[in-house]
Amino acid sequence: MKTHGEIAKQLFFDGYNCAQSVFCAFCDVHGMSMEDAARLSSSFGGGMGRLREVCGALSGIFMVIGHLYGGYAPTDHEAKVAHYTMIQDLAARFRAKYDTILCRDILGLPEGPSIPVPEAHTPEYLATRPCPGCVQAAADILDEFLREQQA
Repeated sequence: MKTHGEIAKQLFFDGYNCAQSVFCAFCDVHGMSMEDAARLSSSFGGGMGRLREVCGALSGIFMVIGHLYGGYAPTDHEAKVAHYTMIQDLAARFRAKYDTILCRDILGLPEGPSIPVPEAHTPEYLATRPCPGCVQAAADILDEFLREQQA
């Protein structure tokens, strides 16, 4: 059986963006259909629509955590604190691996958006990008976190 990390990496190779790859890899956990998960997470690839801000793989993690543990009562302060604590923990784990949570820093790009046209996931393109490893690592980080939550 494939790990969520392996599934996320394969989804990226299949052409899904980084956020979709992570969020969709966990459909078995959050219970959303692949189609709905892909739609919901589609805006977050390339550091949010290729703005090169927060890495889409990390955004995918956050979306899973929001679906599983997020609060919906606007006045539940304790739930917000608990949720944001989880998010900050996961961001710190990702940052420990990549020294940043920003897409542009991971890719070595200057600040500012790039053109909105995503590049095809050709073998040549994939060989030059850390993204397949990022989506796999993000899914692995999330798996470890979820195991800790169950312990």
